Amino acid sequence: MTHPADRCAGHGLRRSGRSPRGPERSGQTSRHFPRRRVSQTLSPNKDRPTDTRKSARPHGNRRPTARPDGRKTDRGDDARDEGRRERPRAEGIAGLEVRRLAVEILGRVLSGRRTLDEELDETTGSEDLRALDARDRGLLRAILASAFRHRGRIEACLKRLLDKPVPEKSGLVSAILHVGATQILHLEVPDRAAVSLAVTLAEADQRSYRYKGMVNAVLRRMSKEREELLAGTAEPWRDAPVWLFANWQRAFGEEAANAIAAMHRFEPNLDITVKADVDGWAERLGARRLGPSTLRLPHGAGRVDQLAGYDEGAWWIQDAAASIPARLLGDVCGLTVADLCAAPGGKTAQLAAAGAKVTAMDISERRLRRLSENLARLGLEAEIVTGDLLTSSPGKRFDAILLDAPCSATGTIRRHPEVAWTRTQADVADLAARQGELLARAAGWLKPGGTVVYCTCSLEPQEGEAVVAAFLAENSGFTRQPIEAGETGLDGLEGAITPDGDLLTLPSLLGHDPAEQGGLDGFFAARLRRVAAEPVAS
Repeated sequence: MTHPADRCAGHGLRRSGRSPRGPERSGQTSRHFPRRRVSQTLSPNKDRPTDTRKSARPHGNRRPTARPDGRKTDRGDDARDEGRRERPRAEGIAGLEVRRLAVEILGRVLSGRRTLDEELDETTGSEDLRALDARDRGLLRAILASAFRHRGRIEACLKRLLDKPVPEKSGLVSAILHVGATQILHLEVPDRAAVSLAVTLAEADQRSYRYKGMVNAVLRRMSKEREELLAGTAEPWRDAPVWLFANWQRAFGEEAANAIAAMHRFEPNLDITVKADVDGWAERLGARRLGPSTLRLPHGAGRVDQLAGYDEGAWWIQDAAASIPARLLGDVCGLTVADLCAAPGGKTAQLAAAGAKVTAMDISERRLRRLSENLARLGLEAEIVTGDLLTSSPGKRFDAILLDAPCSATGTIRRHPEVAWTRTQADVADLAARQGELLARAAGWLKPGGTVVYCTCSLEPQEGEAVVAAFLAENSGFTRQPIEAGETGLDGLEGAITPDGDLLTLPSLLGHDPAEQGGLDGFFAARLRRVAAEPVAS
């Protein structure tokens, strides 16, 4: 599963994980906040300034002020003071709108309502997103991608600076801290701007206002102790949820699990599949050739739709690993091939370019529109069908089938870092059950002697090996066709073939050093052949 990702000069992460330092937008000014004593939210010690005033308030103290009638009131009380407080506005404060959107989108994505790509796409994103200029959209993308890519490490750093967790009823404080910390720890944004704008956001939120002093203190201290905090949280496992890293440990061992997590910390290169003249396009784009039709572009290549060859349909975006399953069907020229769960269409394009008579099916009409647009740009043709595989009937059988089943997508975390934090172990179990149903249904559409390739962009054995093993145990009319490393079209994947003859790529393959343009998505694929016409068990 691969998705186009726009890149804007000046806001892409370096391979070190920190973007090139530069000023905020031209003409930006920063609000300067006076130094405040650190509230009791922070543990007092010799390194931390403390407030010596006693108070039962957990997150800050304010001196009572006299009312006109002589009685005293605590100005920290939101309920009594809210109506009289002047809220700061985004207008005129450079950079504030980007941070406000980052806080909002962070919350929406973590809630599971939308993917990060959907939030940042100009066609599916909000009106506020579309109102940003290209530079600010690039900064917003960099903040959010880094916030998810390094979420575990950021949480660990914040925990070291906080005495106790931020209260649940504190409004946007957690998200504001996370966005501010992302900039300080992982982006080359001026620290003073990151702190100032975070405090302004806290001031603007009714429930967060009383914690603005804490936000200021925590982020100021983080700025001063950045190197120490990063050094103390350097272990790769920190940037994966506990359950997910434990899965990888059991499946691949400690060393491989750490290598996977380490690769997820780096922004991946952009891979493309070229229709023809691969070497010529490699030279024009300054790209590295990885396989018979795959090129890997250098970091900072520019916006996808502005690259040479895009408008004329010379290539499409597709991770190197995602290009392998279609190759496993062999020579498909003239064959009828069903690409099931086809959107966004990279594999459909591969099959059509190879001369197959392709039927592309997906349940999402919106995603199929994108697929159709991509095929039109590429000058390729396929029959496009909107439907649910479990309830639809094709009215014919196919020579070959490619089933890229919906999955947890944990193999794509390097490209979609929010996946690690929006999936659960229960999701994996539910998806595995559905994948078994989809494979059984798809297999029934295959001609005797035909081949089906089942694949997922997941690293979880439940969604790969276990699904295939269960299918073969119930369907004696199918046999596994072992895959050989040479069929992948990529060098260095000898270790990606399992003892059963299936394909399993790990993000840490193709070189462990991201500086050497290594890495690829995690993908599982198994090739099965129908040797009998007997009914398929479902």
